[in-house]
Amino acid sequence: MTRTQAIGYTTNLPATDPDALVTHKIDAPEPGPHDLLVEVRAVSVNPVDVKQRVSAPADGFAVLGYDAAGVVRETGAGVTLFAPGDEVFYAGTIDRPGTNQQLHVVDERIVGRKPRSLSFADAASLPLTSITAWETLFDRLRLTEDSRGTLLVVGATGGVGSAILQLAEALLPDVTVIATASNAERTAWVEGLGAERVVDHHQDLAAQVLEVAPGGVDWLFTAHSEGQIPLYAQIVRPFGHIVAIDDGSRDIGPLKGRSIAWHWELMFTRPLQRTPDMVEQHRLLNQVADLVDAGRLRATTTTALTPISPETLREAHRLVESGRTMGKVVLHDWA
Repeated sequence: MTRTQAIGYTTNLPATDPDALVTHKIDAPEPGPHDLLVEVRAVSVNPVDVKQRVSAPADGFAVLGYDAAGVVRETGAGVTLFAPGDEVFYAGTIDRPGTNQQLHVVDERIVGRKPRSLSFADAASLPLTSITAWETLFDRLRLTEDSRGTLLVVGATGGVGSAILQLAEALLPDVTVIATASNAERTAWVEGLGAERVVDHHQDLAAQVLEVAPGGVDWLFTAHSEGQIPLYAQIVRPFGHIVAIDDGSRDIGPLKGRSIAWHWELMFTRPLQRTPDMVEQHRLLNQVADLVDAGRLRATTTTALTPISPETLREAHRLVESGRTMGKVVLHDWA
């Protein structure tokens, strides 16, 4: 049995603790019928990694990581979409071991071809956020190239917000996009990704939004909905739509008077539930790769760390946990 290096946690500790993330040698995973065995070249860290490290039981040793770019080394007997040697990128799923290991197994139906124009590091910045953004715009909100209206992106400087801005700019020509940002640097970031108007969420957000969209926005994406429902009831038009990606229960009663629809988005739903349309994640990642290679989308890497090690992963977790990062933190090349 081939042994491989993996980085994970054995107990829930702060990112500053040297034992928060540690290296173990494990047996290389065996690909199932629809699986790819991928040699991981780069990964990124998302808020879900932090949440799990802090609160989820390790059951001995748990490997995190929900973004990867790498090279296919082996394929399962039923694989039809890829072959050994193919360069790929993907986000994996939370019910299987994560991507922070040198050899990783993933279902081919949630994997896309790596954009040819990107390094492995920059490719690893895109899968989870691009899938979430794509499903938000085109599955939850059901927007099309003919859609007209105003979209407010709350949390626009984060990974998902940065992907939504780019997809809207590339594929939704008649949708006006308002982004939240709190200073000049963040304003420049969101404007560079396609935001047409910028509002400061630390000021009177309702007044600023309603000045741009007097009747309320048609659609609102939020990465930070806790405690914000009454505000959203003011700034979303009657019969509008809200998509949220953060955790926790919500009292959405204030939305009823305006018949505002509330949607949850979790990009892991398809692989977790083994839905009949799982392969849609493969297709949308390939479309993202095409848009990148055509120069219509770009990587959202803002911090790149090397090598992939417990030390650099702890630093990446610390940065993401701070809540102050823009774009994505990626790691590349193994120690």
